[in-house]
Amino acid sequence: MTTALQHHTATTKKALKRHTIALAMCVGLGLGLSLEVQAKNPAPPSLRADAPNVYIVKKGDTLWDISGRFLKKPWRWPEIWASNKHVKNPHWIYPGDRLLLCTHDGRPLIGKDEGDGCEGVIRRATGQTAYNLSPQIRVESLNSTIPVIPLEDIRHWLERSTIIAPDSISNLPYVLGMTEKRVIAAEGDRIYLRGNGIQVGQRYAIYRLGQPYTLQGNDGKDYVAGVELNQIASGLTTHLDNDIATFELNQTFNAEVRKGDLVLPEYDATLPTLFYPVSANQVRADGQVIRVLGSIGAAAKRSVIAINRGITDGVQVGHVFAIDQRGELTTDPKTKEKVQLPGQRIGHAMVFKTFDRISYAYVTDSSLPIKLGATLSAPLSED
Repeated sequence: MTTALQHHTATTKKALKRHTIALAMCVGLGLGLSLEVQAKNPAPPSLRADAPNVYIVKKGDTLWDISGRFLKKPWRWPEIWASNKHVKNPHWIYPGDRLLLCTHDGRPLIGKDEGDGCEGVIRRATGQTAYNLSPQIRVESLNSTIPVIPLEDIRHWLERSTIIAPDSISNLPYVLGMTEKRVIAAEGDRIYLRGNGIQVGQRYAIYRLGQPYTLQGNDGKDYVAGVELNQIASGLTTHLDNDIATFELNQTFNAEVRKGDLVLPEYDATLPTLFYPVSANQVRADGQVIRVLGSIGAAAKRSVIAINRGITDGVQVGHVFAIDQRGELTTDPKTKEKVQLPGQRIGHAMVFKTFDRISYAYVTDSSLPIKLGATLSAPLSED
């Protein structure tokens, strides 16, 4: 019989596979994506008045910041990025890379200078090759690539938070107890786990149960779409006696382990390597900001938010949404009737982690505080 832990492991692998496919689509489309976006945006992306002709990538840069140096609307970056089809992982940018702003068929084009200037950038972007050009493989540490957004701003939510179905919780393995009658445990301590599916020699993460996400169904009734779990520790199973496992805590994260904490397999989280705007037909409409993570107040630039749209709604990692604040309800001074004032666009957010019905997104810019209930839309409508 399949255990709850095995089921969750399989579900996690499927989710990671979908995640990887989304990234592959984002990266692999390359110029094809540009052509699709161009069809929806016949006008070329607007360059900033102070856009540089040459930019040297620096350590600490992000792809969003670099895009903002060239474009008024950074999310249109895929439309002008020239991928080198003869280089493995051509979408990756590294410190020291020299980026050139070129023009092809009246449209801006940005690519990495490989010693042959804009002529080479255009040739590689259009699939042409020079007779003396041979395929190249660049050996670089993956950790040195330029991220889309600052990793430190989202690391906790990317690596140590997850959302699972509420009916999965009761069947997950859990912390049974500690040694020497302790009530809490920390890094270096030994604890005991109970539940089916745990294997000796495997690494697991210990999670603390967080707040549920309540959404409104098609019937107008509220339902719990998922429950947030926050990782507080990780370690290794060293011994198994029936359904009780001995577990060594190798690392804890700002909290002690307690009885009843839940156990899930560890997995490696990944960041998108490019971002792209949302087509109107890609994501179910009327999405909203439903939570500001790590805060009880409003969101702002560099905040992490949760939105009520996920994989089943068409959301993919790398999607960029425009955020609109609802207009206030006011009273007409003459007629005394209640009037809903128009909403206004106040910022943008990029999705970096998806679940079935919910996603985490990073606020890339905001002109006003972003409140719960702010609505989401495709940024393409601005152009």
